[in-house]
This record gives sequence, C-alpha cells and structure tokens, in this order.
Amino acid sequence: MDGFIQFFQEYLLLIYLLLFTIILGFEVISKVPTVLHTPLMSGANAISGVVVIGGILLVRQSEAGDVLALSLGMVAIVLGMVNAVGGFAVTDRMLEMFKKKKK
Repeated sequence: MDGFIQFFQEYLLLIYLLLFTIILGFEVISKVPTVLHTPLMSGANAISGVVVIGGILLVRQSEAGDVLALSLGMVAIVLGMVNAVGGFAVTDRMLEMFKKKKK
C-alpha cells in the first residue's frame, strides 16, 4: 500500500493531466458531426496504433515483478486493439453506404 501512495504522490500531476485529457477528449469527440466521422476515424486508428506500440514497448521494458507496468501495458494493448479494429469496422461500414448497389 505504501508503494501505491508513493507512486500517487510522485505522479500526481501526470494523473491530473491524464484525467483532464480524458474529459477533454470526450467533450471534443462528442461534438463532432457525423459527416466528419469517417475522416476522423482514420486519425483515431493511427493514434490507437501508437497506443498499441507504446503498450508493447512498456511490457517489453518492464521487469518481471513490476505488476503495475505490466498491467498498464496489457490494458493499453487490449484497448488500443479494440479501438483500432472497431474503428476499421465502422469506417468500412460507413464507406459501404456510399457504394452503388448492383441491380
């Protein structure tokens, strides 16, 4: 428990910054009109790819006993992949709407 409190005290500013960016990102994305959804999804997929690479690097550089770093890396990999795959599926479905139907 002391390790958690020490970690929290050391990285308090970064934790606040993370929470602020989560709230800000949610507010910005919720205001995007549906017309711009497909172009923005490609950017979101690229960001998700960077998150996945960062998670892989975090897991590779962590020591075997560092459960927090390994857990955060695993969460980053899983959530980044879910976001990237879901983004590609949504983008593909939206682009399907613009194709001409065969008679």
